[in-house]
Amino acid sequence: MPSPQQARAQASAITSGKTAPEAGAAPTSQLRELFDGPRLSPGQRRIAQYLIEHITEAAFLSITDLAERVGVSQPSVTRFAAAVGFSGYPALREKLQSIALSTLGSAPGTPAEATSNELQAAVDAEIENLENLRRDFADPDEVIRVGRALSKSAPLTVLGLRISVSLAEYFAYAARRIHPDVRLVTRGGSVAYDALLQSREAGGTWVLAFGMPRHAQETLTALRVAHSAGLRVALITDLGLGPLADEADVTFATGTGSRLVFDSYAAPVVMSAALLQAMTDADPERTQARLEEYEQVADQHQFFLKD
Repeated sequence: MPSPQQARAQASAITSGKTAPEAGAAPTSQLRELFDGPRLSPGQRRIAQYLIEHITEAAFLSITDLAERVGVSQPSVTRFAAAVGFSGYPALREKLQSIALSTLGSAPGTPAEATSNELQAAVDAEIENLENLRRDFADPDEVIRVGRALSKSAPLTVLGLRISVSLAEYFAYAARRIHPDVRLVTRGGSVAYDALLQSREAGGTWVLAFGMPRHAQETLTALRVAHSAGLRVALITDLGLGPLADEADVTFATGTGSRLVFDSYAAPVVMSAALLQAMTDADPERTQARLEEYEQVADQHQFFLKD
């Protein structure tokens, strides 16, 4: 059996021009075949029926939105995804989206966007992730609260392992412009253990962690170490449920782009920028002083080109 990433590599091969959907079974038939095999609970059957009846819309819903539409809990949606043979809701949604896009592509008068090529479809999926994040930002109180807490934590530890390293590095690079002591942890095992203990001993109170798929066991271990040391954990990840979220004090769940072989992270980057903004707003005088000092050093040593 190919791995999920191998399957995506085959499915997302880039072809030139517009790609018309291949002829196949009707979407309703595909969904019934997908859902009829397993023995589903009454609640799970409600989810299945909703997906069958609203496939073109439901395929692009976040797990929170789908649970609200059906009237079930988020864990129920996660269990439903597992019951019908998927590793989690993101994998199920990817399948649903492929069925939904084939539905749109086969409809009379379909706009050109509905039959977009693989790269355009990947961008469309990221736009959907950003739309979901925009809805989450309708109530910014949690972002503001956590940004203030991160601003006060000295030192502030930023953790990202494996594929999440680049996100952690971005956040730490920017945070150092406005925070006096940011410590970046990008190696797991005993190295992460030492860094987290030292941060707590130095007076740190918070860790900002990134946990993107595939979720690493060493990330879970690091979060447990952080808690055992007395640090609080804010987590940016793709799932609001699961082992990583269980170890976090606050979880910001944002969708990741999974249309191509390797995931893309438009929404997590915007989430990171929002927390950085909240940190700057938490202590504007310190922010201004540090930014002015940095600009002076940058000009003195000619860090940047004159555009």
